[in-house]
Amino acid sequence: MATDFSTRARPSASWKGEGDGVLLEVKGLKKHFPIVEGVLVQKATATVKAVDGVSFSIRKGETLGLVGESGCGKTTTGRCILQLERPTAGEVIFEGVDLSSLGHKELRTWRRKMQVIFQDPYSSLNPRMKIGDIIEEPMYVYGLPPDARGRRERVRELLSVCGLGARMADRYPHEMSGGQRQRVGIARALAMKPDFLVCDEPVSALDVSIQAQIVNLLEDLRQEFGLTYLFIAHDLSVVRHLCHRVAVMYLGRIVEMADCDALYENPRHPYTRALLSAVPVPDPEVEHGRSLEVIAGEVPSPINPPSGCVFHPRCPLAVDGCKTHIPALREITLGHWVACTEV
Repeated sequence: MATDFSTRARPSASWKGEGDGVLLEVKGLKKHFPIVEGVLVQKATATVKAVDGVSFSIRKGETLGLVGESGCGKTTTGRCILQLERPTAGEVIFEGVDLSSLGHKELRTWRRKMQVIFQDPYSSLNPRMKIGDIIEEPMYVYGLPPDARGRRERVRELLSVCGLGARMADRYPHEMSGGQRQRVGIARALAMKPDFLVCDEPVSALDVSIQAQIVNLLEDLRQEFGLTYLFIAHDLSVVRHLCHRVAVMYLGRIVEMADCDALYENPRHPYTRALLSAVPVPDPEVEHGRSLEVIAGEVPSPINPPSGCVFHPRCPLAVDGCKTHIPALREITLGHWVACTEV
């Protein structure tokens, strides 16, 4: 069942990219996890290439959607940007500073400006703490505001902004619905007045009826507070409603990136076309007349990815050169980037 966003105008219809400049720039980001065997003597026997050379930028006030199937490296990319995972290689430049080169103490200042909304609204909240204490905790750690009264007032303000009453501050997570818990997660992320939010599939664990409410809330908050989002998702209907640009990942690499309208109306990479053909249309007649592009084979293991283009074993356009040549992400039209030599 597709989520209905028909009552709201999509932001991409009016946003033209005239922001105040680039807020975040990711250059050649890699994150490899070693597979270790042994108990007393441990030895790395293989490496999982979760993220393998990702580059993109996000302008201030923009929402960039990062999509792809499970296991392609979307969440790991977000965690590396936040420095929850330290990158194996590459740069994460936030407001002109390379975060990957900073130590733990130096990162403390920057973490206030970068927050995350987690996928599971229940497991990301401490079940032993009241909602008010959960939202207040980051403010207490940083001493902003310095007094308890100011922090409590800020908690009430955040609850109201996120569509919850002040009385919710005295409840525990288990006393709230999934949508309410996710609103608490959003309120906690806003507590430090950040500039940038990583939204890690924030609606995938919610009922369809609640998804539109949370997505609309995120868009309202972006406009009200001038926020910038990296929106990680696999639901392409949600991405189309909320995002200005979309980057498509496959096996640790970006294969296509474009403005939202351009990508949905004219996808160029065969993997993107297959993803979009699988999105359900809430019209039986239109759905019946559509052709479904089925991708042959299985997703290769990130432990031993294919040589050359990682998509070539499943690609209907593959030629012999795809087996040895790694295609660069090139701009085929203004703002439309594709990593494929055959388009």
